[in-house]
Amino acid sequence: MQGDIGTAILLTTLAGLSTTVGSALAFIVRRPGPRFMAATLGFAAGVMVLVSFAELLPRAVDTLGDTGGYAVFFGGMLVMWLIDVLIPHDYLAEHYERRAPRGESETDAGGSPERNARLRRTGLLVALGLGIHNFPEGMATLGAALEHPRLGLAVAVAIAIHNIPEGLAVAVPVWAATGSRRKAFFWSFLSGLAEPAGAVVAYVALGAFLSPAFLAGMLGVVAGFMVYISLDELVPSSREYGHEHLSIVGVGLGMAVMAASLGLLGP
Repeated sequence: MQGDIGTAILLTTLAGLSTTVGSALAFIVRRPGPRFMAATLGFAAGVMVLVSFAELLPRAVDTLGDTGGYAVFFGGMLVMWLIDVLIPHDYLAEHYERRAPRGESETDAGGSPERNARLRRTGLLVALGLGIHNFPEGMATLGAALEHPRLGLAVAVAIAIHNIPEGLAVAVPVWAATGSRRKAFFWSFLSGLAEPAGAVVAYVALGAFLSPAFLAGMLGVVAGFMVYISLDELVPSSREYGHEHLSIVGVGLGMAVMAASLGLLGP
């Protein structure tokens, strides 16, 4: 290995925290209206579905075979379903307290308390799914950077580019639900921190246990998480705003942007 651990961790951190660029882009629009929300939540779903089926699930299947790869994928969906059952929407709606910025009404912040609770929950689930997805990416960036700094830089830049729409996917529903840019930025930032965390864990704690099969299984489970979140949370939330055509346009655009960014990563 030609790279040093300091450079590798720095590159991984910069790649992960590019999610905050996506959250900053979300704040260009002062108040998220129904058209913006329909398109952007659809965009988030497109990002997550494309990543799952084009990158994560194929890697799991290639390493674990059809049976193992699809087993961990559906296992991830099952875990998310159990979370959904244990933490129902009605409970969150009843106990959620919206904190809009001073001077903004409830409508300005995104709508009824029930819708805001659903959006907040959606944003946190997206942050969870993308955070877990970013964890093995941090491992991959670390390995590339330790192999050669130039290789690590190339991988980090490519991952940073496709982390930008992921940050947007996390920030928009949290922002619309709470009316707080700070909270939206925080959750986007937190999902990005999973990347350097993955690098540190890989280097310090899991070095003796990491294997292609372990990483492939993790990716397959995360694919299941993300597909479930997209179909059960993001797409229905997007269509609730009454602009179904904008919703599907957002899905297609999210897929296209993520496909282009993944193309930079190479095979």
